Amino acid sequence: MLWAGRTATEIATAVRRGEVSATTVVEEHLHVISARDPEVGAFRLVREQAVEEAQAVQKRPDLAQLPLAGVPVAVKDNLEVAGEATRGGSAGTADVPARADHVTVARLRAAGAVVVGLTNLPELGLVAFGDSAYGIVRNPWDRTRTTGGSSSGSAAAVAAGMVPIALGNDGMGSLRIPAAACGVLAIKPGAGVVPPPANDWDRLTENGPLATTASDLSLALSVLAADPSLAEAWRGGRRVDPRPPMLRSVWADDEEVWEPPPPDSQELFDLRVAYAPQPLPIGLPIDKEFQAAVRAAAETLRVAGHTVVEHGHRLPAWLGPAAVATWLGQAATAADDLDSRSVERRTRALARAGRVLGRLKLNGVRGRERWSAYGADQWFGDADVLVTPVLGTIPPRADRWGERGLLRNVLANLRFAPATGAWNMCGWPAISVPIATHSSGLPIGVQLIAPPGGEPHLLGLAAQLQSAHPPVRPRGYH
Repeated sequence: MLWAGRTATEIATAVRRGEVSATTVVEEHLHVISARDPEVGAFRLVREQAVEEAQAVQKRPDLAQLPLAGVPVAVKDNLEVAGEATRGGSAGTADVPARADHVTVARLRAAGAVVVGLTNLPELGLVAFGDSAYGIVRNPWDRTRTTGGSSSGSAAAVAAGMVPIALGNDGMGSLRIPAAACGVLAIKPGAGVVPPPANDWDRLTENGPLATTASDLSLALSVLAADPSLAEAWRGGRRVDPRPPMLRSVWADDEEVWEPPPPDSQELFDLRVAYAPQPLPIGLPIDKEFQAAVRAAAETLRVAGHTVVEHGHRLPAWLGPAAVATWLGQAATAADDLDSRSVERRTRALARAGRVLGRLKLNGVRGRERWSAYGADQWFGDADVLVTPVLGTIPPRADRWGERGLLRNVLANLRFAPATGAWNMCGWPAISVPIATHSSGLPIGVQLIAPPGGEPHLLGLAAQLQSAHPPVRPRGYH
């Protein structure tokens, strides 16, 4: 029996029951990576020592209780993995092994997962493309197209069936953009739910998982958040207590052992869902097929029993310039510690623009504060969840965008991915769910957004959308 292409839930269940060993699962996935990654470019580093680590998982006395027993995972190469250098997509970073795992990686390992490799990203995670000094990440649906970014390799690895789940992060859409481009799910949790990366872009960036199913996404998020209730949040849109006690100490740095509330104690519910096929200010168009996918998602949720209304307002015009200024300001900060001679032309240009805007006091801070303080809540209205497009257009060509200048990169980013950054600016959770196929043959994802604490709602609705629109893998990667 082949285990590559199976879900994380299926793999962990089989390993816990003794139906397959963690070692066999990891060996099969390493073989698949070896066969598929040369044409995709998802990984900067494949960890052959993962086999030994899988053997260690197999020998753990608590194997039968591990939520991710033997599950192969990929980690974005801007998060520390002990013993491996963290390069962040840049030749200018230090080739020095990390002394310890980032807390999210440590939680995955504690839950029984095995890190099989580090995935590629654009330099310093600054853009929505998948190219860097380490190569070009290509979209498994169409290898002439980019995967999006910046969690480029993580999305590609999941879409191509090389791992069932992957870890990435999202500063202005860096999980949701590649998830939509590659036809997988990804969730950017709200502020404080999952420990962020060391450089969190002044609280803009959150770590989160990518997966092919809502159940896997829920399971992975529950481990990363040390909140086992989230593992069941996908089940048909059931109300979940936001923060019940921990299930086991493997989920968190906590020695207490508690049981979660029984499933039958959760009440069925309906949500107030708003949908906005074109939420962007005038001048930022959205592909007509992407708008149609939002309407289709809204209708699916209406049939599922939710109260659905159209959100007829566009985001405020001042928010776009504030988001761009914030992005460029973070580019300047991220590049400050690197020798400018060692970074790409694109990074130098973005950082230079950010420094100029900073000297002019146009760093997006006031716009971000205004949006966070009351703008997001007022614009969002009284809905529980909002459905919007993730992307503006289909992914651009997979190319060395890092060798191009400021104007081409900024304009291409704004055309391609203009709809995600607002929710980093205010710290609200958001999820990308694949729902349809574009006439180009590429997948279409929709974005679901909720106020703080709404992760269970997002996961439950994602499961309902997947039930009506089953996920499809790209041809040749089943």
